[in-house]
Amino acid sequence: MLGDNELADLRRQLEILVAKPLISLVMPVYNPQADDLQRAIASVQAQVYPHWELCICDDASPGTQTRMLLEALAREDSRIRLAFHVENRHISHATNTAIGLVQGEYIAFLDHDDELRPHALLCAVQMFVKYPELKVLYSDEDKIDQFGARFDPYFKPNFNLGLLRSHNYMCHFAVYHRSLMDQLNGLRPGFEGAQDYDLALRAVDAVGPHAIGHVPKVLYHWRTATGSTASGHGNKNYAFEAGRRALSEHLQRRGISGQVEEAPEASGMYRIRWQLPDKAPLVSIIIPTRNGHDILRQCLDSLMQTRYSHYEVIVVDNGSDDPAVLELLSQREQIGQIKVLRDDSPFNFSALNNRAVREVARGEFVLLMNNDIEITHPEWLDEMVGPAMEPGVGCVGARLWYPDGRLQHAGVILVCGVAGHAHKLLHRGQHGYMGRAVLAQDFVAVTAACLLVRKSIFNEVDGLDPSLAVAFNDVDFCLRVHQAGYRNHWTPYAELIHHESVSRGYEDTPEKQRRFKGEIDILQSRWAALLRNDPCYNPNLTAEAEDFSLAWPPRVHLTDLSVQ
Repeated sequence: MLGDNELADLRRQLEILVAKPLISLVMPVYNPQADDLQRAIASVQAQVYPHWELCICDDASPGTQTRMLLEALAREDSRIRLAFHVENRHISHATNTAIGLVQGEYIAFLDHDDELRPHALLCAVQMFVKYPELKVLYSDEDKIDQFGARFDPYFKPNFNLGLLRSHNYMCHFAVYHRSLMDQLNGLRPGFEGAQDYDLALRAVDAVGPHAIGHVPKVLYHWRTATGSTASGHGNKNYAFEAGRRALSEHLQRRGISGQVEEAPEASGMYRIRWQLPDKAPLVSIIIPTRNGHDILRQCLDSLMQTRYSHYEVIVVDNGSDDPAVLELLSQREQIGQIKVLRDDSPFNFSALNNRAVREVARGEFVLLMNNDIEITHPEWLDEMVGPAMEPGVGCVGARLWYPDGRLQHAGVILVCGVAGHAHKLLHRGQHGYMGRAVLAQDFVAVTAACLLVRKSIFNEVDGLDPSLAVAFNDVDFCLRVHQAGYRNHWTPYAELIHHESVSRGYEDTPEKQRRFKGEIDILQSRWAALLRNDPCYNPNLTAEAEDFSLAWPPRVHLTDLSVQ
């Protein structure tokens, strides 16, 4: 419930809106529980924003109770408009019939047993007024049970194509510009169970990311009931298959070769198996090192099991003086496994990699790799090259594990003052927040412990910044790639072990700590806006940890103006 002060603040925001378009809510109805239907309609009538119409199509509900209830409600409120099917035609047809009733500039979707928050329409209109280029809008959501208890909030990222290809995270509350809905011809019959997913995928293909907005507030309560999709993704197998077909057609529209399968660690969600071209692109794997015989040997030995065959390995030897290491490098160079670039300058991770890319790397792609990486899955490089080949993709990162089986890297989120590893230390088998530890998705950054990027993009942003000699050079690099208009991607299907800091060590001396603080200062001054609002995270989640826990105290307040 909203308090009097909160409602007063919202009404003041309503008064200052420079435009107040009509919002048309569409609701397909079939054999609902009367109490649920009444609560859904009451949640529309309780909206702070009054300029709406509710367009309902009853899809031939059995008996007369539903029709009688709807007609009674429509007599009491002229903003409720009704249509009735004489025979059951399923949800896509019913929704399209409801869309045929609309008169508004924007079309919003509401299921017959769900509920809106009182400020849902106001927030939507604020966004459309503030960002007139928007054609699609979605919000955060939670679930509500039969007793009205709310739970399981889903605080979502801004538009995230990689995550959308893993599951329909956009879902509720969805609002579309009417012109776009006309262009898409509404919902497509034949995709029942995933009709909203198919609509979202067709919409993002039609308008592009700049036209898709996100309100980081819970505006929609998804009611759970036995057998409902909200109760569990595994409840409707036909819905999964319809979504798989919708995603497959999305890939075809974009000219992407790949097969859609069920995500191996997330029932009911999706995984793309990328199809590589017959002539796979050359990948230059760059490994800076200094001494550390055992860890380097392990890295080089494990690379031999890589299934992807078209790669070269460039070891940048930064002043090794251990005879065993020098012998190892000489031996591996003689048999053709590696090329060695000798650089005896003071350690600077950025400068070492930049020189290797500039002077030695021949590949269309370069892969930055720490010498403490161990390959454990032969297909790891195939799984990174696949998404990296899509136009518009910048950096691609892998899922890295500590030797003890805990998660080291599943994408970078901008928390803890600068950056942290999403879901760090999660145990194998745990899914993380809303499955995000096991689903392919986009992040603003990934770690250079194993980072793949086109050489042309590396050069376009001038490589790594040598002023960041040790820490955060990968984060800064990825943020510059992001700033250049590319999306950085993380895949859980490229799995490796990371024996982190075995070579470099820790920030355990005053000199190292001063250098580390200086690198933090550079990031905080250079990327202040992104650090305040990571588009691949959510401001309702904590900025103080890497575990996707809820922010406390809240970082977003009910009556804040909507932000994209």
